[in-house]
Amino acid sequence: MISAGDFRNGVTFEMDGNVYQIIEFQHVKPGKGAAFVRTKIRNVIAGSVVEKTFNPTEKFPTAYIERKDMEYSYSDGGLYYFMDPESYELVPINESELGDNFKFVKENMVCKVLSYKGKVFGVEPPTFVELQVAKTEPGVKGDTATNATKPATLETGAEIRVPLFINEGEMIRIDTRTGEYMERA
Repeated sequence: MISAGDFRNGVTFEMDGNVYQIIEFQHVKPGKGAAFVRTKIRNVIAGSVVEKTFNPTEKFPTAYIERKDMEYSYSDGGLYYFMDPESYELVPINESELGDNFKFVKENMVCKVLSYKGKVFGVEPPTFVELQVAKTEPGVKGDTATNATKPATLETGAEIRVPLFINEGEMIRIDTRTGEYMERA
């Protein structure tokens, strides 16, 4: 059990049959009246974010989120298959559970599969990935007054903006949290 007075960023707990993770919290002690905890919480299964206030003495059961490294094997229709490296078992995950940043993942990459009581609700790709530029326009010489960018399509089909000096076939590093170009690999 965790009390609302012990809330910290990243803590997960159960409330009303749902699992929530704390994004922001603030202990408020007004001059008049009782203290309270103002929070911004995310429903980890549905993904919705809610602002809620709690009495610091309220208690909630702690929710343990399992984060397991699994290797992405292949996709078949709307299902994506991940292999458990210990048991070599293939786990199918529905496309709706994958985040927007999954477009940077290619086959055989290791991702973190998030589950609660055996139910998978999300997949976290590696923070940085190295991918090949499949298609981009050539940079125009003299067009570098500022740090100009151009669109590029990566080997996974994702589209990002890259600096003008990047050419087709080059390997680049991408931050999957922001979807931005980092550097040449």
